[in-house]
Parts: sequence; C-alpha cells; structure tokens
Amino acid sequence: MSKKYDAGVKEYRDTYWTPDYVPLDTDLLACFKVTGQEGVPKEEVAAAVAAESSTGTWSTVWSELLTDLDFYKGRCYRIEDVPGDKESFYAFIAYPLDLFEEGSITNVLTSLVGNVFGFKALRHLRLEDIRFPMAFIKTCPGPPNGICVERDRMNKYGRPLLGCTIKPKLGLSGKNYGRVVYECLRGGLDFTKDDENINSQPFQRWQNRFEFVAEAVQSAQEETGEKKGHYLNCTASTPEEMYERAEFAKELGQPIIMHDYITGGFTANTGLSKWCRKNGMLLHIHRAMHAVIDRHPKHGIHFRVLAKCLRLSGGDQLHTGTVVGKLEGDRQTTLGFIDQLRESFVPEDRSRGNFFDQDWGSMPGVFAVASGGIHVWHMPALVAIFGDDSVLQFGGGTHGHPWGSAAGAAANRVALEACVKARNAGREIEKESRDILLEAAKHSPELAIALETWKEIKFEFDTVDKLDVN
Repeated sequence: MSKKYDAGVKEYRDTYWTPDYVPLDTDLLACFKVTGQEGVPKEEVAAAVAAESSTGTWSTVWSELLTDLDFYKGRCYRIEDVPGDKESFYAFIAYPLDLFEEGSITNVLTSLVGNVFGFKALRHLRLEDIRFPMAFIKTCPGPPNGICVERDRMNKYGRPLLGCTIKPKLGLSGKNYGRVVYECLRGGLDFTKDDENINSQPFQRWQNRFEFVAEAVQSAQEETGEKKGHYLNCTASTPEEMYERAEFAKELGQPIIMHDYITGGFTANTGLSKWCRKNGMLLHIHRAMHAVIDRHPKHGIHFRVLAKCLRLSGGDQLHTGTVVGKLEGDRQTTLGFIDQLRESFVPEDRSRGNFFDQDWGSMPGVFAVASGGIHVWHMPALVAIFGDDSVLQFGGGTHGHPWGSAAGAAANRVALEACVKARNAGREIEKESRDILLEAAKHSPELAIALETWKEIKFEFDTVDKLDVN
C-alpha cells in the first residue's frame, strides 16, 4: 500500500472493520456504493467511510480516552461486490442510534453524507439505502396527515387523483395565473400546482397569486360540486417568510400548500410539516434539485434515501417521476421507493433496489406524484404502475390540448376513469390500453382530440441510473 494512504485509512481497519459484528435492532444501517482509489484495499476504504461518518479522525488523539468509542463508533460489518462493476463494492455500516439527535433528518444526513464524501481515499461514494430503526422513526413527525386523512379532506376515493402544473410556470400575472387554475379545475382535475420555481417574483408577487388562486378554486368548486385544491408554493428565502405565506394560505381557506424540500432544506421542511399538522393543512412536496444529488450511479445519494427522509421529515405528497414520461427512472426502481412512501413494511428486495427490511410501524403513507412529460396515452401505464394512492399530474398534457386547458383536463379525467373502470373489471389495462382509450374517446370529443394530438409523442431514452442486478 502506498504511503500516501497510511494516514487516515490504514489505521481505521482494525477499529472500524468488524465483519463479526451482528447489527442490533436499534442500529441505523446504511449501504454505500464505494469506489476507492487504485491500490487501496476494500476493507480499508470501507473502514474509513465508517470512521469518517461517525467517530474517527485521521490521527490518534488523547481525548479518545475520555469516552467509550466502542459504544459510539460506526462499524462496517459487510462488504459485497457490485454486480457487473469490477471497481466498486457495497459497504454495509451499522451506526449506534445515540449518534443521532432524535427526530432530526438534518443530523442524520450531516453525519452520513457530510465530510466523508470529500475523503481523498475515495474516487466515488454513493449512499444507496438506509434502514431507520423503529426507535428513531417514533421520534420523527412523519406526514402531517397521510393518505387516508387526505382522501377524507378532499372527499375523493377509489381512484388516483388528478393534478396539473400551471404553464407557463413563470411570467403570468396573478390574475391570469388564477384564470388558468380555474380552467383546469372546472375541466375535471382535483388539484392544480405552482411549479417549483414560482415564489414571489416581480411579475407576480406571492400575495396576488394566492388571492387569485383562492378565488379560482372557490369558483371551480361551486361550478363542479367537487372539492378542489391548488398547491400554493410557500418556499421562501427565510423560514419567517415561509410561515407567513403558509398562514395566508390558511386565512384564504385553502386546503394544501407546497414546499421544495431539498432546496428549502430538511430543517425548514420538518418545521413546515409540524405547522401543517397543527393547522389542518395538507403538504405537497416538490423534489427540485434531486437529480443533482441522485442521478450519478456511483456518487451522491439514491432517491430512495431522499424519499425515506421525506416521509420521516413530513409531507403528504412527493414527486417520484413517472417511468413513462420525460424524467429519469426505471420501473422497478420507482416501484421500490414508492413502496417506501406508502407501505407499513417493505422487505429487502434487491430487484427493486431495497437493501434492507424497513418497518414503518404506524407512520402514515405519502401519495406518490407522477409528474413530468405525461399525456393521455400514458394513462393506462400510470394507473398500473402507481395504483390508486397517487397523484397523476400533467402539465403540457393538459394545457397543450388544442381546445384549451379545460378540454385538456376533461380528456385527462375521462381517460383516468376509463382506465380505472377497465382495471376494476379485470382487464389488463397496459396490454389493452389502445382499445380502452379509443373506446372511451367515442363518448368524449375532448379525449378524441387529445389522443390525436399526442399520438406520436414519446420519451424513449436509456436510463442512466440502473439497478445493479445480474
């Protein structure tokens, strides 16, 4: 081994590489995909990751004698080869629960993906999965409401919910923005949505948007007799401004607000989630900036980890990609982290990218939001992939209808209800998708035009981040 690695790597092996260790139920477990520098043994790199993300430092220090490091240290207890990858390996590390502040996702991520990602003995490092112990989960706030309560609040059952992002996302005045919201909701959608980067710009201050949107929601409810909502983005430059916007949305009688949880930060998100629970508001979560963190297959944090962290931090809906639309994400991987959002127990299943059993106990579930480049031809696949506890959210697939947003919304609603009806009748909706949609279009001119408009639109690109399976 080269001497340049002697300090800060080799010394870790005896202390933090513990292949005989059996993880405790109370341990937080992490799986890292590790790519070390050439010539550094796997065990030494893995031990360095365990050390630098817990109690280790590059030199022996006298103050170690003032505590019991055996009680607090992270332990790399297993190493596995990555299928099809000769230069990387999986390192499984167990962390004692006392290393983390109760209920703080901020603290967990600061420890696990903090300075260690800049360690010179590494070429790449990726956090693939975390097993949160029940003792930690019980200290986290979780979703402010959850799937069941949200359905009760919105009075919508037996099908996925329908949403739409307002387009153009930037540039509309508050009044024109509200006009587009009204058109979508009266056409048959359940929700409309602020896009992630509409906050309070000079062309449309947030107060004006909130007021005109509230008027539009109320008008659409009166016209349709259905409960409606719009995701009012409360993300702001300071926590104080974020709460001011949330309070105003509540004063306007709106049922749901929105937060960009990665750019806004987990501290802000956890606080807003607690506020929503206290004030009876639903919380929609956008994942802006996630691909900066999760898209590279060897470096960063996998989205399944970010999804788990969101469920713990708090949110009632979370964007997950679509599988069939314009955004990255293969089917099995997406199903894997959708399970983490909605189920009470998710077993280890490498075919879906889940490295650990994860028990969520009684924590409520989160709606998966399919959003990004979808249109009516995708509807059968979306219903099959995401199931009922989801929000199918269109943008251009609503507004791009030749007859306008209301007609686009009507086409979405007819397509959805046709697919749900066919599924409930036992039909294989993905295999029979064309017949199901064309049959429904005979009774809906809006759907017929939508099918003709988007019949050639596809997003057929290879997935960058694939599951590591043989």
